Amino acid sequence: MFEFAHVCDIEAIVGPIEDLGPMPHGRRRIIAIHGGTVRGRINGAILPGGADWQYVRGDGLLELIARYAIRTDDGVDIAVTNRGMRRASAEVQAAMSRGEAVDPKLVYFKTVPEFEAPVDSAYAWLNQSIFLASAQRLPDRVQIKVHEVL
Repeated sequence: MFEFAHVCDIEAIVGPIEDLGPMPHGRRRIIAIHGGTVRGRINGAILPGGADWQYVRGDGLLELIARYAIRTDDGVDIAVTNRGMRRASAEVQAAMSRGEAVDPKLVYFKTVPEFEAPVDSAYAWLNQSIFLASAQRLPDRVQIKVHEVL
């Protein structure tokens, strides 16, 4: 059995979808990450400059890899690579792509965040665990609830 401990809630402010069109693995999209907040056992801000690189597969599933950085309130920078997937009906996916809010109960959106924290910091424990997260896409932001697998 697994046990989980809440680590933090991340709210990432995102830009519009940049659709690059069909590629060998699916439809490639990039979404800029402009900033945001982190609250919980980690408190800080998301630094501007990150991005969420997505593929919309032929079966409609969205695969994503988001890379961004957190600067904690006490000045420590932490790199984040967040891999995940999102699925919903074609109608719900289309509404989200248009920037519309949808009922989160209609969307499966899970991620596996990986943290890289300085080894000599109070956040070094992030380098030594596996994390799972649930996420929700809103028109201009993504909310992520991160849990440590104990």
